[in-house]
Amino acid sequence: MPAETSYGDGPAGGAADMYEGGLRKVARVVLLDPQERILLLHGHEPDDPADDWWFTPGGGVEGDETREQAALRELAEETGITDVELGPVLWRRRCSFPFAGRRWDQDEWYYLARTAATHAPVPSGMALTELERRSVAGARWWTCQELARAHETVYPTRLAELLRTLLDEGPSARPVVLDAEIV
Repeated sequence: MPAETSYGDGPAGGAADMYEGGLRKVARVVLLDPQERILLLHGHEPDDPADDWWFTPGGGVEGDETREQAALRELAEETGITDVELGPVLWRRRCSFPFAGRRWDQDEWYYLARTAATHAPVPSGMALTELERRSVAGARWWTCQELARAHETVYPTRLAELLRTLLDEGPSARPVVLDAEIV
């Protein structure tokens, strides 16, 4: 595992809410059920379902909302799950990738959350945007072992390793900064 780096003290589990121009502020959720499975969404390019991947629920901060508020709103919109206990920021990552005909440059914060829900969300229960309706194919719960054996593309790319560390050691005292991912 690469050396851990942390950001300065501030709100949201010890990380300051920094915004640098040009980066989209994103809140993502590492949602665990009572069996410590993680919920991932199955996404794909809107016009190419064969170009697919798995990812954590979450999305951009809107207006004056905090990242915590964005995490809860996005989780509700993308999964229909609202009965959660939001925990600390686990990881931070900057990434840049092409999607739906444009480049997305993001500063992502990954929040730990726990729920008693064990059902996988179904598209009819999701309040998705038009772009999400064209690019989200569903969701499922994954065990850490399933992630470690997966041949599918999963973001962040080291999610199986990160989840194993989280389950074995608990959350770090400060958010772990992941290597930037540029696709």
